[in-house]
Parts: sequence; structure tokens; C-alpha cells
Amino acid sequence: MSVRVQAWGVIAAVLAGSDPAQAATRQRLSDRLDENPGVPERALLEHLLENRQQDSLDSGTPDTARAPFPRNAMPPQLLERLDAIRSLSRISALLENQMLMTAFQPIYGLASKSVVGVEALSRFVSDDGAGAELWFAEAASVGLGANLEFSALGSAADAAANLPPHLYVSLNVSPTSCIDPRLPELFEHIDLPVNRIVLELTEGISDDEYPHFISAITPLRERGLRIAIDDSYSGAGALSRMVHLRPDFIKLGRDIISGVDVDPTQQALAACMVDFAEQIGTELVAEGVETREELQVLTDLGISAGQGYLLGRPSVRPEEWAAWNTAKDPDGLIRLSDSENVAQGVSGRTDKH
Repeated sequence: MSVRVQAWGVIAAVLAGSDPAQAATRQRLSDRLDENPGVPERALLEHLLENRQQDSLDSGTPDTARAPFPRNAMPPQLLERLDAIRSLSRISALLENQMLMTAFQPIYGLASKSVVGVEALSRFVSDDGAGAELWFAEAASVGLGANLEFSALGSAADAAANLPPHLYVSLNVSPTSCIDPRLPELFEHIDLPVNRIVLELTEGISDDEYPHFISAITPLRERGLRIAIDDSYSGAGALSRMVHLRPDFIKLGRDIISGVDVDPTQQALAACMVDFAEQIGTELVAEGVETREELQVLTDLGISAGQGYLLGRPSVRPEEWAAWNTAKDPDGLIRLSDSENVAQGVSGRTDKH
């Protein structure tokens, strides 16, 4: 049985009711049908959302006056379809209203003792408090993943106009979106020069996608675009691909950074990555640097750059970005970071994207 037929069945059951307490509910459902002719599943979804909003306003209303069909009474196929429609509506509204902004987190050059770049992190204006990763996952589930990523890239490129001009800007993007033909077009319509852009891949590249990814990204790299990947893709096959891809940056996560100051094994692994990066001409960026001791060991090992709350938290304020225009010694950055974190009561790590 199709989703549409199932939706008609649920709607017919509601409209056939005779309970006077449900008269307003039946009328609202009938109105939604008139607004969505021939699309009963969308009419039903809108009716459910409207009832949910009404319930939140009338929390004291008896159960008999509320929605007459609970979710557990609906066929699984219909529920799946309704959830997809709801997600599609949420993401479409977010894109239409441009309900996102960009925070930048500084990337600190350990040798130069200055901020050399930033990572752009999306912040969503929503009333449900969902994190960025959940929004991007939901968008991908309904085929709008690339749309949301491109919207975030555009937002970050616009915000980057207020950054010191010498900083590179790392933008999170999936390999699938890199293959999308709209990506080169995006670069033609933003003011951020391509040689200041680093595309930071948010996930691994599948075997099927890899040839297409190389074909799509090579012309952009020839124009100055740079690529960053993280160290989470382990195994001989991944290392071989990494050598072939020759990323401009490899980002080391907390699985390597955490405890690097006290664990000889972690130090040995970090040292191996330094040697590997030198051999293939790549810079290493340590993510999630949280203690002075970690920072000192990473500097001594020859890691190129560091990123984390110890060196600077994400910020949406252009006046704070301006402070990244001048070199600061590590102790100065640490004192600044400590005072900001105490003032705002923040701690922990950042979401990707």
C-alpha cells in the first residue's frame, strides 16, 4: 500500500468521526486538504504540526480535544514519509530564511606565534537547540545536504570579509558536495579569493567517489584552493590514498592530542605523523589543544599549527577577529583565552561544521 493511500485512510477515519469535541480538528484537517489538493500526506503532516503547536499553547486542554491519531497508530511507511516531509520543510525554511551564522575559531601557527588561519563553524538560529551536525545530517537525509553546505559556505565567505586579510579560511564540506557542479560556481560568486580557501573534508571519500572527487577538485587546486583532511581514516589503504591526494593540511584529533604530554605512545604517534607530513609536503594542525603541557609538547615535536580552546574559542564577533591580526606569544594567547572562557563560562570542544 502506498504512502498516499495510507494517508487517505487516516484522513478518512478522522473526517468520518462524529464527536462534537473533535469538530474543530476535523475542520482544520479539511482546510489543510483544500490547501494541498492531491497531496494528502503533506496535508496530514501540516495538520499534525498544527495540532502539536496548539497542544503546546493549550497544555490544559483535555486529551479528547487533541489530535485523534497518535503516532503509534500510524503505519510505519506513513510515519517515515511524514518525518521526511517534516525534515524537508524544516531545512527548506532554514535555507529560505538564511537562519545560520558563522563563528570563526583561530588556528595558531606554533612556530610563527601568530594566528595563521581560521576554521568556519556554522551556528544555526533555531528554537530547538539542535547542534550543527544534526542539522547537516537531517539535510543530507532529505537530499538537501549540498544545499545547506553551500549556504554555510556562502555565509562564511561573506563573514570572512571582516577577517584580517592574511588568514586562510577553512570551510567544512563533504566529498559529495565537492563533486557537485555548483561548487565551482559558488567560488565565482563570492568575494573570498580561492587561494585563501581551505576545504576541510568532513568525512572519508568512498572508492566510488574518489575518481570523481579528484576530477572535480584538481582544477580548483590549480587555482590555489587547498585541501585539509583529518587523521581518522586509518589503514594502509587510507594512507596510500592520502599520499596520492597530497592534502595541504592533515588535522590531528583528540585521539592523538589528548595525553600527548604524558603518554610516550601518543608522543611517538605524533612524531610519526610529523615525519609523514614532512615526507609528503603537508602541514599538521593539532585540534582540541586544551592544556599548556600539550601545547609545549606539540611545539617541541614540530607540529605546524594548533587549534583549541586553549588558543582561542570560536567567536561570531568581528571585533574579536581583529585581534588575530597581530602576533602573540603563547602565554599571551593562553591568558586571553582563559579570561574569555571565565567571563563567558564556556568549556569543552567545538562541533565540526
